[in-house]
Amino acid sequence: MGTKAKKALKKKSLKRVNAINNKPSEHAADFLPLEGGPGRKLPELKQLENSSPVLYIGRIPHGFYEKEMEAYFGQLGTIKRLRISRNKKTGKSRHFGFIEFESPEVAKIVADTMHNYLLFEHLLQVFVVPSEHVHPRLWKGFNYRYKPLDTLQIERELHDKERTLEEHKKLVDRVMKRDKKRRKKIEAAGIDYECPEIVGNLQSAPKKIKFED
Repeated sequence: MGTKAKKALKKKSLKRVNAINNKPSEHAADFLPLEGGPGRKLPELKQLENSSPVLYIGRIPHGFYEKEMEAYFGQLGTIKRLRISRNKKTGKSRHFGFIEFESPEVAKIVADTMHNYLLFEHLLQVFVVPSEHVHPRLWKGFNYRYKPLDTLQIERELHDKERTLEEHKKLVDRVMKRDKKRRKKIEAAGIDYECPEIVGNLQSAPKKIKFED
């Protein structure tokens, strides 16, 4: 057999193989057993949907806190738990939180509806948190309503508290030191300015002095 005949035979066999492979089959096998026999088709697996009822809410605007969130999102479904992350020291909102609904289907609808929803000039970020990512301590203290600190009252009490003569002397020294530092900065800047003298008695008033027994 010549070279041309071999090439023609090879082309014919390739065409036949391609025709067989391209032939549609309703029962096309995913793999063939090693020992021969009919091919097997793997069962179709449906993709499991996330059935978590927990939502992450990000970019929460100022003033939209637990009470407001419960009233707002409560219109969409029954809320089991709600928690806004807050600063442990000041109690201020960290602008993100979590909501748990009774129904996972409601949580999914809320996430699809409220994501990128404009609220008080903030685009809310709402996502379903997978069950395996829900930390066991996520809901610790969720029903605790933090009372914000009254910083003005704290400073007032600190200012008006009774001091010993030693404490009062340290307070006056700090004030004089800051004043001296401020004068040096003004002089170094080349500004012709006469700083006013500190008004008041450097000695503590008798009612503010705490004498030791």
